[in-house]
Amino acid sequence: MGHRGLDAYGYFEREGSLGTVRPEFAGLVAAARGRILEAYGGRLHSAYLYGSVPRGTARPGRSDLDLLLALHREPTDEDRDTAEVLGRGLDQDFPEIDGVGILLYGKETLLSERERHDLGWFLACLCTPLLGADLAEHLPRYRPDSLLARETNGDLALVLPRWRARFAAASEPSEYRRMSRSFARHLVRTGFTLVMPRWGGWTSDLAESAEIFGRYYPERAAQMRAAAAVALDPVEDPAVVRRYIEDLGPWLADEYTARHGTKAPRD
Repeated sequence: MGHRGLDAYGYFEREGSLGTVRPEFAGLVAAARGRILEAYGGRLHSAYLYGSVPRGTARPGRSDLDLLLALHREPTDEDRDTAEVLGRGLDQDFPEIDGVGILLYGKETLLSERERHDLGWFLACLCTPLLGADLAEHLPRYRPDSLLARETNGDLALVLPRWRARFAAASEPSEYRRMSRSFARHLVRTGFTLVMPRWGGWTSDLAESAEIFGRYYPERAAQMRAAAAVALDPVEDPAVVRRYIEDLGPWLADEYTARHGTKAPRD
């Protein structure tokens, strides 16, 4: 990667590649490729890896596998069920990973004007092509500006009520553990994109994201560093999750809206 994840002209460099996948995960990636083709066949336009596996930072037995699948048409309930079965099978068959996440979209949505600075940016800059023709060829170059900050994470205020409902319905330690990882990741990434235009670059490293955030908000630095630690090593303590939805989350949502505005509405 270039300086702060950008090229000489200040545009994002695409992170990750199949060449940086660690040997321990090579069999998993090969199996994912084969099973995706088998599951979706002609409905599939293209498939992508993202996250720690293509960045080469995945930890055996601790990291999850993240996939983005682009279909020729908008996904149906059957397509979503297929993704669930596919993810569960990979998770069960490969102890190298702890969970599988599959994002499923129609290619028209991924290339739409509405998603240009959210899903489009995500695919073009953070996803590694695995199968099919790369949709990034139809998308522009991106800079770490306030528009990108707004459209990627400017909806935290809308997300928080869903988190609170999920927390209220939970009772098992395993549920709190999953929430702690998911919510912490989201908050650290949102904290980073809050300051991204001022810092002038990109990183997907959660610990580094928290440190960069802390330079601009020292009074919240310790909280964000702790969240980055939980994102990597989740906990079963409901009090940790409660602090995210009652303190750090609401503060971050208000600060984000004040600085970058609110993400354009979705359906």
